[in-house]
Amino acid sequence: QVQLVESGGGLVQPGGSLRLSCRASENIFNFNTMGWYRKAPGEERELVASINVGGKINYGDSAKGRFTISRDGARKTVDLQRNSLNPEDPAVYYCPATILSRHYWGHGPQVTVSS
Repeated sequence: QVQLVESGGGLVQPGGSLRLSCRASENIFNFNTMGWYRKAPGEERELVASINVGGKINYGDSAKGRFTISRDGARKTVDLQRNSLNPEDPAVYYCPATILSRHYWGHGPQVTVSS
């Protein structure tokens, strides 16, 4: 059974930095795609960023220029970095992974932006 365990998140001050990490229970290159989505209260879940097995990166429209996704095969992780958090960024951030037509999701850490 594939497991995805996220870390990071919590309370961040406005203008602060965020780094989320998603660790997979197996080789991340077994997945066709991994990435990050987020869901804010009252909003639809939206793509933040994804990376496919070949390394192609795709950012959601609201995330372009604001987030950076990266991966580390040795650590089996896909990370999401965001500097200068603003009031648009609080949400639950989910780490999905896809193998062919099967989708797996992490538990989704909450990110709160507050002073």
